[in-house]
Amino acid sequence: MSKQEIANDIAKILESHYPTVPIPLDHTDPYTLLVAVLLSAQCTDKRVNKITPALFEMANNPFDMVKCTIDEINAIVRPCGLAPRKAASIHGLSEILIDKYNGEVPQSFEALEELPGVGHKTASVVMAQAFGVPAFPVDTHIHRLAYRWKLSTGKSVTKTEKDLKKLFPKETWNKLHLQIIFFGREYCPAQRHDPMACPICNKYGRKTLFA
Repeated sequence: MSKQEIANDIAKILESHYPTVPIPLDHTDPYTLLVAVLLSAQCTDKRVNKITPALFEMANNPFDMVKCTIDEINAIVRPCGLAPRKAASIHGLSEILIDKYNGEVPQSFEALEELPGVGHKTASVVMAQAFGVPAFPVDTHIHRLAYRWKLSTGKSVTKTEKDLKKLFPKETWNKLHLQIIFFGREYCPAQRHDPMACPICNKYGRKTLFA
């Protein structure tokens, strides 16, 4: 089978298992989503969702967030890891949103990626999940699975994103990246993975995998 045929079949498998997919990070608007995604770097969504209620009770908009000190933010987000840097980024991006965007989260990749602590993956998640703009956020898990399923070479996250965008229709990207995340958690984990029990790996998985 060609790579395109494999991709088409994988999309059908993912759709059959996850016809509907929730957004993993709890949020109420683009700003709270942006903060939650920033906190999720090198941290599980489950842990972030435990932390953000207290953070958003203290400040759920940039105007209130800049009134808090970085130390106050840090004290709450510490369990997420990399807390001092994340706290400074949350405070810094909140100042920029007020100064440049009237407190609103900008709706462009370029503007988002100029904010402190916001890289391309975070910007892609916000564009896709807050604004419905087609994007294919690739984190380390999607990067790993794309290689495992022979959809990409695994050379870099950037290369994986390009490969996946070529293989799947643009209108499916926003849903598909979430389907891959949920499928990976349930059937295709990095460790202690049974390829024969995985609906995708038992058909297309590589024999030699990286974690």
